[in-house]
Amino acid sequence: MRERESQIVNNSEIVNLDAVALSRAIKSKQVSCVEVMTAYLDRIERLNPRVNAIVSLQPREDLIEQAKNRDAQIARGEHLGWMHGFPHAVKDLEPTKGIRTTMGSLLFKNSVPREDSIMVERIRRAGGIIIGKTNVPEFGLGSQTYNPVFGTTLNAYDQSKTCGGSSGGAAVALALKMIPVADGSDNGGSLRNPAAWNNVFGLRTSFGRVPSLFNEVFIPSISVHGPMARTVPDLAMLLSVIAGYDARTPLSIREDPAEFARPLGRDFKGTRIGWVGDFGGHIPFDAGVLEVCEGALRVFEALGCLVETAIPDYPIEPVWDSWCKIRAWQIAALLHHHYADPAQRALMKPELQWEIQNGLKTGALEVVHANVVRTAWYQAVRKFFEKYDFMIAPASQVFPFDATIHWPKKVGGAAMDTYHRWMQVMIPISMSGCPALSVPAGFNERGLPMGIQIVGPNHAEMACMQLAHAYDHATNWVRRRTPSLLE
Repeated sequence: MRERESQIVNNSEIVNLDAVALSRAIKSKQVSCVEVMTAYLDRIERLNPRVNAIVSLQPREDLIEQAKNRDAQIARGEHLGWMHGFPHAVKDLEPTKGIRTTMGSLLFKNSVPREDSIMVERIRRAGGIIIGKTNVPEFGLGSQTYNPVFGTTLNAYDQSKTCGGSSGGAAVALALKMIPVADGSDNGGSLRNPAAWNNVFGLRTSFGRVPSLFNEVFIPSISVHGPMARTVPDLAMLLSVIAGYDARTPLSIREDPAEFARPLGRDFKGTRIGWVGDFGGHIPFDAGVLEVCEGALRVFEALGCLVETAIPDYPIEPVWDSWCKIRAWQIAALLHHHYADPAQRALMKPELQWEIQNGLKTGALEVVHANVVRTAWYQAVRKFFEKYDFMIAPASQVFPFDATIHWPKKVGGAAMDTYHRWMQVMIPISMSGCPALSVPAGFNERGLPMGIQIVGPNHAEMACMQLAHAYDHATNWVRRRTPSLLE
């Protein structure tokens, strides 16, 4: 391409570009979409067998042909958007037209959707090329990415450890630079935990920020969709692509998503931060987790923030119990027909069967009461934000554990009574409906990553990203501590 202002042809140079810089290089013809696709597919070919992050990868020749078409569009002056020519792998819970969407389940191992989800529509419209999917736990249940269709995804920093979940494949693919940015979803920490355990950023958005066609559009699900990235500007730009109102989801937010493409710089002197820690001793942690997280608090103080320990004025155990009821009820509503067939039930993991059984036993009045608790908790958090600008919380209660273990049975010496109790620190944030951005907090002595959650008031995604951007400038964890597989 003779029009290039300068040459970027080395594969390592291409995949090492931040997504914002990559988008600029494609648009200015410094690099072709074919070169970008080739560089990323070569990286996937080399590293994915080590970690199993990307699944249902499409044939190379088809993807190169799509990249050629993107180059032809550029030559004609047709630039589709920020993701023009980006290779993108979609979380395997999300429908992708013509590409398998298994949800990590043997029930759907050969399922090929006829339509894209709203989010995938928007990624394609912005010029993204769907190269495959990112691996998930079965139906996204549990913060450990393994399933009977594709197997286990391994941590980007230690291949003997779990990568977290349910957006585990997305976080690992991102950390190892196999994709420029990633999408994910989050019910009980599925964007935040794998981001923390793979030293990247993951944003749980406010309800309605990223429209999603669930089976019932008038009751806000606990689950939301959001972006993942290696830098906060990349995260913000992906959010600007996938956010915005859609008439198919009447509760989606009408704010112009172009808001997120604005500069992120901001002064944080005098900003008030409440650190919830272990929620007043109510949540157990393994040794060293809180110490790493508390070390990150000093960075906010250096930015001029006022940090103090504080928790919302509401007990968290009812919040946990209500989340369990709502979650089980929603899962049962979606999958009880499959469960009713003994042959299909036999293909479900025990944790999924347990959720459906609990959901089938949950009556309408119990669901209503659980949502009353959810509302009371939201009001307590809203009042918390009258005093504090942000809440900071740990992004996990444990460091990444052995990848062969489905879930830890003890945390900080306390027995875990469910397969997800060890992620309890995420649940108050999920139940509040507030945006929460998982940012890297550092590493323990064994080189295992940890993260913290920057939580803002309802609809305050921009403020969360601004604070995360300032924090990232001060810490630079993603660039300071790269996975050894990249060396």
